[in-house]
Amino acid sequence: MHIQIPIKTIQSFICAIALITTLGCSQQFEPVNTVKAPLPNQEKFRLILGGTDVGGMLVSRNAESINIDYSYSNNGRGSSSKEVLKLSDIGLPIDWRITGKTVFGNEVDEQFSLQNNMANWQSSAESGSAKFDNNAVYIAQNASPYALYIYATALLKNTSHSLSALPSGELTITQVDKLDLKDVSGVMVNATIYAINGIELDPSYIALDDNHHMLGYLSPRAVLIREGFEKQNKILSDLAANLNASRFEKIAKKAAHLYEKPVRINNVRIFDPVKMQLTASQSVLIEKDKITAIEPLVDTPIEGEILIDGDGGTLIPGLYEMHGHMSDNDALLNVMAGVTSVRDMGNEIEILNPLIEKIESNQIIGPRITKSGFIEGKSEFSNATGEIASTEQEAVDLVNMYGEKGGYFQIKLYSSINGEWVPAMAKAAKKHGLRVTGHIPAFSTVDEMIAAGYDEITHINQGMLSWVLDRDEDTRTLYRITGMKRFVDLDLNSDKVQNTLNTMVEKNIAVDPTIVIHEFGLTARNGETRIGTKDYIDNMPVGVQRNAKVGLLNVADQKEDIAYRLAFDKIIETLALMHKKGIFLVPGTDLGGAFELHRELELFKKIGMSNAEVLRRGSYDMANYLGYGDQLGSIEVGKLADFFLVPGDPISDLRAIKTVSMVSKGGVIYFPSEVYPEFGIKPFTTIPTVNVSN
Repeated sequence: MHIQIPIKTIQSFICAIALITTLGCSQQFEPVNTVKAPLPNQEKFRLILGGTDVGGMLVSRNAESINIDYSYSNNGRGSSSKEVLKLSDIGLPIDWRITGKTVFGNEVDEQFSLQNNMANWQSSAESGSAKFDNNAVYIAQNASPYALYIYATALLKNTSHSLSALPSGELTITQVDKLDLKDVSGVMVNATIYAINGIELDPSYIALDDNHHMLGYLSPRAVLIREGFEKQNKILSDLAANLNASRFEKIAKKAAHLYEKPVRINNVRIFDPVKMQLTASQSVLIEKDKITAIEPLVDTPIEGEILIDGDGGTLIPGLYEMHGHMSDNDALLNVMAGVTSVRDMGNEIEILNPLIEKIESNQIIGPRITKSGFIEGKSEFSNATGEIASTEQEAVDLVNMYGEKGGYFQIKLYSSINGEWVPAMAKAAKKHGLRVTGHIPAFSTVDEMIAAGYDEITHINQGMLSWVLDRDEDTRTLYRITGMKRFVDLDLNSDKVQNTLNTMVEKNIAVDPTIVIHEFGLTARNGETRIGTKDYIDNMPVGVQRNAKVGLLNVADQKEDIAYRLAFDKIIETLALMHKKGIFLVPGTDLGGAFELHRELELFKKIGMSNAEVLRRGSYDMANYLGYGDQLGSIEVGKLADFFLVPGDPISDLRAIKTVSMVSKGGVIYFPSEVYPEFGIKPFTTIPTVNVSN
């Protein structure tokens, strides 16, 4: 499914962790004349994702208003919006109307207006009003990236380079770099890069030319750039990646505690995933990256050791996110949530390999990453991630390429792959010792893919759709979402369902169900805080809280609302039946992991697992499934020191895993409460007491 589209709105591509003022390359500057030459009546931009042109933006202006048309399409789905915007004399929005649809078809109808010095706004998530002054700017929830330009020009006029934000918060702007860009005719243009902070967890980067007109929006994977400069997209995406890297490296230096002395975690109960119970209070000794002793608790610090007081809490083996698409910010957030290992399910090689190198050298904070080789077929619906094949031979060559590079656990096939290619691809994969997983290719069935050589099915809906869709219904489109309404009438005792399940048992086929993303899609509704976020959302910045009240899908009426909710119930019923039959289910989110993985594990309880079984599945079972069981998955002498500390008892209440006070990954100690304030996140726990002996 993978919904991490780089620009759903301007707010949600990268979850950053540091305030803009911590940027090493940031510069102080004075208020500027933000527009040195008149803006043209029309501006055109192209959206480049992973090197592929996937959409564009047209900005038209007249004496009355600015009109913005923005759209993109990737992976068989897309977003589009139309905006009409009026600005005050000093460049602040005074009337703003946004209509359109989100990437999964949810209707957008957002309005902001100013009347009698009162600002009023309404969107799918909220409505509100506030007294308006000339130092406040409304942050639109569904705006195009051009909103960044509006914010930037207003911020640059202020001496403080800041503005109060509506509904709440504050925006700031910082100049972070300068560079030269060349247009298609060879003309050089000076670009100044600014970072805007306060919209979400992450800063947003915008490039302006010498006239302070917009050149583009930049992130490590996606660049919106002025027409004529498309070939410069790699320069801008690399710059965004470097800016992020600098920020995360500084955080790692502050937050990673790599003690030279042995570290003893004292007064903790240990979750034993084999016995599926907690031990009595003990102490765990770490030397370098390994657990060297598990001993009775101590009363006082031992000479030559660091003593961390566990205060009677529970030590849990590091969790596994089995459906990630890693970036540097996701990497850090996962570790802070006790997720010390991630299976990446599809990424660009040039993004993932450097990320792994930086994590392994402790330049940035991140989990152990298991790689999947992503292969997509060429079509109008192709996903821009990973490698794309046009023929069976090209597809087989890509399998061999991943196999020869080494370091991959499996290949992952996507929806535009021709199902007839899969037997040859699977045969090549097996020669390299690679497993085969993926979506069910369009116009193919789950039974055919199992027969062709699949070892695992990605997303529970991908398998179930084979039971309810006709062969000519294209799952590269939103049929793979809207088709789930047909689950309601699915008879799980029917021959077609039972034949598939029995074959899965016989051939030991696993399923990566990503339950949490289905819960999000099928049950989240506009204006209601999503159920999976309720245990942590109050600690989040206001932007995250707003987004938690936006549904994923467009729900037309009560009938459709009921159908989607019942479809999710059928998914849970199906997974419970799979679990009962012994089909192996792996916990992953496709939503970035971290807090979302905690919810995924909670949902595993709904399919018939106890709290202890869920914890075992999320740690010990995954380590063994991926082949790391001799080094990871349990807290034992001789194993790598990957575990986390929670104050509560997760056997009694699984929600205890959501309040992490300490994490060890390979013996490096992290205290999440030291890191979360950098996100604007209110810490969940106090920092454990650390005693350093002589």
